[in-house]
Amino acid sequence: MLQKLTINNYALIDNLEIGFDSGLNILTGETGAGKSIILGALSLILGQRAESKYFFNQQKKCVIEGTFKISGFHLADFFEDNDLDYETETVLRREISADGKSRAFVNDTPVNLTALKQLGEKLIDIHSQHATLEINDPEFQLLVVDSVARHSDLLFDYQTKFRAYKKSLSKLNQLIAENDKAKADLDYFKFQFDELDKGALVADEQELLEQELNTLNNAEEIKRALLNANYLLQDGEAAALLQLKEAGQALGTIEKYNPALAELHQRISSAIIELKDVAAEIDAVEQHTFVDEARAEEVNNRLSMIYNLQKKHRVSTIAELLQIQEELSDKVQQALFGDEAIEKLQKQIAADKAELEKLAAELSANRQKAIPDIEKQVLATLAEMGMGNSSLKIEQHSTSPRPPAGGGADSPKSMLTATGIDNIKFLFSANKGHALAEMSKVASGGELSRLMLSIKSIVAQYTALPTIIFDEIDTGVSGEVANKVGQIMERLAQNLQVITITHLPQIASKGQSHYFVYKDDSEAATFTRIKQLSNDERVLEIAKMLSGDKPGESALQNARELLSV
Repeated sequence: MLQKLTINNYALIDNLEIGFDSGLNILTGETGAGKSIILGALSLILGQRAESKYFFNQQKKCVIEGTFKISGFHLADFFEDNDLDYETETVLRREISADGKSRAFVNDTPVNLTALKQLGEKLIDIHSQHATLEINDPEFQLLVVDSVARHSDLLFDYQTKFRAYKKSLSKLNQLIAENDKAKADLDYFKFQFDELDKGALVADEQELLEQELNTLNNAEEIKRALLNANYLLQDGEAAALLQLKEAGQALGTIEKYNPALAELHQRISSAIIELKDVAAEIDAVEQHTFVDEARAEEVNNRLSMIYNLQKKHRVSTIAELLQIQEELSDKVQQALFGDEAIEKLQKQIAADKAELEKLAAELSANRQKAIPDIEKQVLATLAEMGMGNSSLKIEQHSTSPRPPAGGGADSPKSMLTATGIDNIKFLFSANKGHALAEMSKVASGGELSRLMLSIKSIVAQYTALPTIIFDEIDTGVSGEVANKVGQIMERLAQNLQVITITHLPQIASKGQSHYFVYKDDSEAATFTRIKQLSNDERVLEIAKMLSGDKPGESALQNARELLSV
């Protein structure tokens, strides 16, 4: 429901704010006063393109903002899919700068025009006597039948499972393609895998081998240095351990005279123990260090094999080679056992398809039951509006068999679509004795408008519809027919918000709220203004619509009778 519309700097509007009621809202005013300007501004927050030449002030930006109450429209998923904050009171805003740049917001979060338009279409439906696209849209016609069939839970269940089914088909096609490629490349993959597998690679092997080879290649130098270190520590005439022992003995003879010397003596003793341990380890390393040309050649060959594999596969570590080996193993397994996975998935898809066909048959049966009721109600409503010679036929056909895109995976006999197995087509004739045809080909703008009004008045009884705006759809009707059109709009407004622009007093009198659009030229420039009329003001406005600018007492009395006041 549109709660409030704010317009700044658009066409003849400098600053305008309108608050709408939940039922039937009437907009009246002289031709050219600006009623269509208000709809044009509203269309901007519904994602329509804008040009700065329509600005009231070319030096300022245009800002249009609409506040909507959206609870009950099941839009939480849309907000989640578009990463938007869901609020039951949602604000759509459009800003167009003087240079033509545009920005759009939903609850202060920037969005692109596509998202704004998608959301706007779910909130507002603007219909004029020339707007015939929706009524001829197969999706809308199917929506009408599904609404009256009242099987939203069943349809939701079907559509959820259908999406999963399509994903499985896509996965199956991918598996088949991968399996075919794997079989074609099996020998190549197996050769590469066997080469890596034969290498018996270990994750940290390369670093250890490189370290060992470095030691083997420098064994003589290492051994000489170790022998020299050992000589300096304990074997030489001035070995470090001998000198430390003498220093310790010297301190031992005098430590009784000073406690601090005892501590120093102890520290020297600890250093001697540590150095003895170091010397023993040096000796052990030296004993195990020797020139081994055979081992050096073995290590070098092993490293060469590793380096060649890395160069071949364009990597630099054994971990990467092991990853490639695992991937090759998967490809070999795919080639050897892929048929089993495909067969398993095909069985699952067949079971899912059978379940979908069962649900689709239920949907189809429900639609078939609903169609006669729709035809009857629409024709009855049209008769009220002076179109008693109309004929309506809703055809229900099974979807045409066609092979799936990409070929192969699904059966060519499949007739499943995102909405089931039905194609719905509305055929209409407004005149007795004329053949039924698609509605856009046999109905005038006014007839289509009344047809749309009758259809939506029925659908609104079963499901939440967006706010509907009728832009002078009453053109070409008058008298009692106009009164009936007003009554039907009044009934429609019991289930959803209706905003209608009209020149007919019979329709204007049915409104819950009445807004008067007028031009204000009291200042230097002309402005479009709007005000909500009081009861007395409504009497006068409807009287003017009946007889002109200076209505007499009879016109005023007639207006009071229309308003029941």
